[in-house]
Amino acid sequence: MSDESRSLFTLIGELPEVISRLVTAEVERLKVEIGFKAKNVGVGVGLVAGAAVIALFLVGTLIATGILALALVMPAWAAALIVSGVLLAAIATLVGLGLRAFRRAGEDIELGETIRRDIDAVKGVGPYDQR
Repeated sequence: MSDESRSLFTLIGELPEVISRLVTAEVERLKVEIGFKAKNVGVGVGLVAGAAVIALFLVGTLIATGILALALVMPAWAAALIVSGVLLAAIATLVGLGLRAFRRAGEDIELGETIRRDIDAVKGVGPYDQR
């Protein structure tokens, strides 16, 4: 039977099957797309993690360079002690800032009261009522 001679009821009867195939094909396409993206994200994360490990070694060599540079003008133990003190001060500062951020995250914010005042302002009641 040709497409032109099929009745409307036949076409409507085939509609669920066509929709089912369309949805199945779309789901398969999404699976392939998600797999492709997940693979690329995984490779990217691995490369960035490798760079982070190398950066850690770089920090170590820079610290050693700083100690050796100071050792040219003072005893090596004093140079190492000074660099360690600077690193300890940096750690203490970062920990202090982090703790302050954690404390601020635990504070209550008065959103309920602020929203109530905004609603009152829209209604024209409260301290905003200037009639």
